[in-house]
Amino acid sequence: METLIAIAMFVIGMILGSFVNVCIYRLPRKQSIIWPPSSCPGCGNRIRPYDNIPLISYLLLRGKCRHCKMPIHWRYPVVELATGLLSVGLYFKFGLTSQLLSLSVLTLLLITISFIDLEFKLILNKLTLLGLLLGSVLSLLLNNFTVKNVLLGFVVGGGVLFLVAILGNLVFRKESMGMGDIKMAAMIGVFLGAKGVGVSLFFAFVFAALICGVGMLSKRLQMQSYVPFGPFIALGTIFYLFAGETIVTWYLQRLNF
Repeated sequence: METLIAIAMFVIGMILGSFVNVCIYRLPRKQSIIWPPSSCPGCGNRIRPYDNIPLISYLLLRGKCRHCKMPIHWRYPVVELATGLLSVGLYFKFGLTSQLLSLSVLTLLLITISFIDLEFKLILNKLTLLGLLLGSVLSLLLNNFTVKNVLLGFVVGGGVLFLVAILGNLVFRKESMGMGDIKMAAMIGVFLGAKGVGVSLFFAFVFAALICGVGMLSKRLQMQSYVPFGPFIALGTIFYLFAGETIVTWYLQRLNF
C-alpha cells in the first residue's frame, strides 16, 4: 500500500511540476497561467496533450518540439522530476498528514521562485505575497500554529535578511540583499516558524558560501559577480525539511544541551 501511495505521490508531483513550469515561464513575462494553452515558443504550434505528459513526452520527443525540432528547455524535465521526487520524499518523511499538504505547497512555491530568480534575477511579489497568505492560513488551520508563532516566524525570517542587507550595504557599499529575498524568508517563516526559518537560512548561507567559494576558485565567479540568493534560500529550506531537525538535535547533544 505504501508503495502505491508513493507512486501516486510521484505522479501527482510531476503533474504539479508541469504546472509550475507554466508559472515559471509565464509569470515573469506577465502572461496568464490559465490561457492560452501551452505552445512551442519557436514555431507557435499548440502542444497537444499527448506531447505534454510530464517527463515522458520529453523523453519520447528526445527533448525537441515535434514540429520545428527546437530544443525543449532543460528546465521542464528537471522541474517535473524534482517535484515528483520531493513529493515522494515529503510523503515518506511526514506521511499522509496535514503537515504534508502545508509543506508541499511551500515546496512548490520555492521551486517556482528559485527558477524565476535564476533566469530573471527577480523574486515576484505575487508569489511571496501568495505564500504569506497561504502559509499563514495553513499554519493556523493545519499545523497548530498560534498567531504568535506565525508572526514570530515572519519577523525572524524577514528580520534576519533585513539585517544582513543593512550590514552588506555598509560593508560593500552596494545592495547585497534584495527585498525579494527578505520577503521570501518572511514567507518561509510563516510556514515553518521562527526556529525553522532560522535554521533554513543558516543552511542557505552555508550552501551559498560553499558554491560561491568553488565558483571563485574555479574562476567562474568574481567578487563582483551577482549571484541570486533565492535558490540558496530554497535549497536551505528543503535541506532543513529533510535533515535539519536531525542535525540540530545532534549538534545540541554534542554541546550537552
